[in-house]
Amino acid sequence: MREIIRAIRVTLVLWGITAIVYPLILLAIGQIAFNSQANGSLITKQGVVLGSSLIGQNFTSEKYFLSRPSNTNYSTFPDYDPTKAENLSQRTGISGASNIGPSNSDLLKRGNDKDGFQGIQFEIDRLKKAGITPTADLVYTSGSSLDPHLSEEAARAQVQRIAKVRSLNPNQVEILISQNTDGRFIGIFGEPGVNVLKLNLALDGLQ
Repeated sequence: MREIIRAIRVTLVLWGITAIVYPLILLAIGQIAFNSQANGSLITKQGVVLGSSLIGQNFTSEKYFLSRPSNTNYSTFPDYDPTKAENLSQRTGISGASNIGPSNSDLLKRGNDKDGFQGIQFEIDRLKKAGITPTADLVYTSGSSLDPHLSEEAARAQVQRIAKVRSLNPNQVEILISQNTDGRFIGIFGEPGVNVLKLNLALDGLQ
């Protein structure tokens, strides 16, 4: 009986440490030292949440940089009207890739009209019509379909169009691209990427 009681005590102590104390310590560290990251890396303006620097968004206006195509319906308020009860909840798509290989002919005609993405060839034609040289990440979706970044090449391919639409000097736009480019993780892993949401907000800040 003494051994059973001792085992129960040890179990309760370990449970308290691993299930209560340890998670609370991590929660406190996250909220104090990494508050923004722990709460979704949200970008706000005048108290209004505009998005997250970790989640891609779809930009359709010609005055903004295009983001990477996606298989996902990003969380958004459809026909936003704060007085409508149906807009109190957000539509959220499922993250994931199509798993269609480059040798599969369905890749060229892949798409979902409802989401506005109608296939590889459609994207290439649309980019060329807008005066943008197609790059891989402007045509193909990412593995998660939520990538918030573009390559520097893809961002610079859109400089002339943005400068013309907004009546800006292309050098101004180039500077914004450099300012909103995230480098390699700890300087080693991955490739530099341009955060599209931050870049478009910086564009609005110019005017």
